[in-house]
Amino acid sequence: MTTPQNPSADVSVRVAWADDAEAIAAVQVRAWREEYVGLLPAEVLEAMDPADFAAAWHASLSKPKDARNRVLVALERNTVRGFAVTAPASDPDADPVTDGEVVELTVEPGQTRHGHGSRLVQACADTLRADRFTRALVWLNSTDDVRRTFLAGAGWAPDGAHRELDLHGDGSVRVKQIRLHTDLSDVEV
Repeated sequence: MTTPQNPSADVSVRVAWADDAEAIAAVQVRAWREEYVGLLPAEVLEAMDPADFAAAWHASLSKPKDARNRVLVALERNTVRGFAVTAPASDPDADPVTDGEVVELTVEPGQTRHGHGSRLVQACADTLRADRFTRALVWLNSTDDVRRTFLAGAGWAPDGAHRELDLHGDGSVRVKQIRLHTDLSDVEV
């Protein structure tokens, strides 16, 4: 009797290498061009150059500013499908010794709902916990109900903090954000 095989994708999350810079940049530009439609002017989105982003990623991956700055990549086989960045929290009300932050959480457009985001969130929690943080923070746009619902399902909740970013410094493009948090000391995220 032959047993049918259900092929499954080889998926994982690992710490990013400098050689991942171009792939991370490509995912970031594609995702931002989709996520920030209506938030950023079209000419700003179109002017985003993956090569510029790649150079910045290569530099930050080669020489992180802090030993606890981490970039994680979600892979499907050897293709980067998403990435996340963790670091000590930088908010004035946060303690950079005990509070870590998910600075960026991005999944390739068209690759959402394949588990990449869930694996990245879990890897972020594990990484922050390994770096001895006991609380994790993340900022998201106040209108991003999809991401908020996703993170709430993973154990994150609003902590009451909010901010407004002035993206151009002239008041022309403002983005309201809320902060979510989760306890890393007792709760598996």
